[in-house]
Amino acid sequence: MKEYTINIIPTNKPQIVKFEANKFLTRHENHQFNNIDEAKNSPLAQQLFYLPFVKTVYIAQNFIAIEKYDIVEWPEVENEVAEQIENYLNKGGEVVTEETARKGNIPVTVYAEMTPNPAVMKFVSNKKLVLQACEFKNIDEAKNSPLAQSLFHFPFVKEIFMDENYVSVQKYDIAEWDDVTMELREFIKNHLEQGKEVVSGETATPKKQSAETDASAPSKPSQEIHKMDDISQEIVGILDEYIKPAVASDGGNILFESYDSASKTVKVVLQGACSGCPSSTMTLKNGIETMLRDMMRDKVEFVEAING
Repeated sequence: MKEYTINIIPTNKPQIVKFEANKFLTRHENHQFNNIDEAKNSPLAQQLFYLPFVKTVYIAQNFIAIEKYDIVEWPEVENEVAEQIENYLNKGGEVVTEETARKGNIPVTVYAEMTPNPAVMKFVSNKKLVLQACEFKNIDEAKNSPLAQSLFHFPFVKEIFMDENYVSVQKYDIAEWDDVTMELREFIKNHLEQGKEVVSGETATPKKQSAETDASAPSKPSQEIHKMDDISQEIVGILDEYIKPAVASDGGNILFESYDSASKTVKVVLQGACSGCPSSTMTLKNGIETMLRDMMRDKVEFVEAING
């Protein structure tokens, strides 16, 4: 089984294409190489510069962006480039040598943001933290997340949810946010600045595995969605496009659980700030249920939530 897979992502610049990996390639660091000499500390970039059309190689956390010369068009070569990168990574090839690692701390910013759930605070970073949503109810579930494990050592931390570039922390009532927000923000910031892992090897999976795509890329085809019936697939598409971005901005996540055609009922899983939020019932009924009724016509009547 292949450990790495590469997706081809067009950009708004026709000369540049992103080759996105399903795992992190660097730890919170970006590297740009304008020629093969500059790429001496990146064996992968050096290999790519042997392709005559490669002008610039940019390596970020989970993708490689390549700018080409005009001697070829991307549709002619992008599949071969993606295959070359994938094969290189799966053979254990080094992306960036250790000597290139930044000396000292990595510049990271983290800010705290309130959510509709008064028990949950969202801590947002300028770096991508995870490639798929992860929810941890306790320290045992966090065995693959060094950051979550460390956060659970704070006695007031009840649950942790991570998605893309933020961490949502749910607290017990023994502490007030005014007393602990700054401490948590600095702790998360220091963890990231020191280059420590957030999730080890991206091995953690969401608490509830839905048939949709991972939270970090809702528009991509899912590995499981082809196993679902047409109505369920349509529901997943609506949740991904219209609902998930809104709940993500509030520090939460929504996953499709099931569809019952007899009762016309959709079950969803609420995670992060949405789980146990006092306003989630209103959002569910007035927002999600109404939208699915309108867009699915006579196929959906009720939406039920399961707290993640």
